[in-house]
Amino acid sequence: MDVVKKGNEWVAQSGGRTVPGTRADRKVDAVRQTAEVAKSRRDPVSVKIHLERGPIQEERTYPRSADPRGSKG
Repeated sequence: MDVVKKGNEWVAQSGGRTVPGTRADRKVDAVRQTAEVAKSRRDPVSVKIHLERGPIQEERTYPRSADPRGSKG
């Protein structure tokens, strides 16, 4: 899932479609809603949080235990 600015709001998108329940006027609210959706899924989910202009700001994995270990790089 990717949290992106779309028009005047922030949404989570997956496969080019907006994920239900993730629309918000503020980025922080969209990230919170997206985290709740990701936590409710059975399989691990990677959430990429983008800056307003597009580049990735941060990436999170839910559940946290599925997060890959840090590597040299």
